[in-house]
Amino acid sequence: MATLEDKILGEKSQNYCSSSESENEAESGDEAETPKGESCMSQAPCAPVEPSKWDGVSSNTGPKGVIKDWQRFKQLESERRKEQDQEKIMLMKKLTLTCKTALEEEKDKQIEAELEDLLNDEFLLQYQKQCMQEMLAKVSGIPTFGALQDLKNGAEFLDAIEKENASVTVVIHIYEENNNLCKSMNEGLKALCQEYKKVKFCRFLSSAAGMSRDFKKEGVPALLVYKGGQLIGNFVSVGNELGDEFYSGDIENFLIEHGMISSVPTE
Repeated sequence: MATLEDKILGEKSQNYCSSSESENEAESGDEAETPKGESCMSQAPCAPVEPSKWDGVSSNTGPKGVIKDWQRFKQLESERRKEQDQEKIMLMKKLTLTCKTALEEEKDKQIEAELEDLLNDEFLLQYQKQCMQEMLAKVSGIPTFGALQDLKNGAEFLDAIEKENASVTVVIHIYEENNNLCKSMNEGLKALCQEYKKVKFCRFLSSAAGMSRDFKKEGVPALLVYKGGQLIGNFVSVGNELGDEFYSGDIENFLIEHGMISSVPTE
């Protein structure tokens, strides 16, 4: 029975030269000569036969190992082909989605032509005009102004607030004569009247409103903003925020930032 050493080094008769046999041959002193016609393979070789080289990683030897390695190679080759086939299919699908046939291009041109005819159709133009008329009818009930109104007394002040359309924003400037900041505010509001004609701008003299001496000195210019009869903005000493010199654009930005008027004027 072959020992473990025999399995590692190979069969003695094939590639292993025994040390005992070498000693016996040395003791006899006879140098054996190979007879003519006798194969050298009949003698035990003194050096192991060099195994054939293998570039792979398999440690299998013999016919069974070669067959197993070949089967593994074919399996890997088959998997590689499947991956390549899948990549080709994905590329074909992508090209199919991006490329149009001549028939599809012709159909797209026909649709574009029909859409262009539709846009030029008299019925569509009439429909657009009707929609515009309906939109104008919805806002036709809102009055327009365009000028800074003077309020002379408390009764006019209340009428300007309570008797106005609920959709109208009313901006009232409480001012004092001979005050430079109040003069700048009045000039700025006059310019805004031309731009925001749906907003009602008024001014009310502080003395006519019965304001105190301190308010006349420290509180002006002041802006009161109403809508639907309700006070929605109360800004005292506006000059502290706008500075010593300001113009209509500064007043507009101030009102927009505080949400008192829309950033898009409505005429």
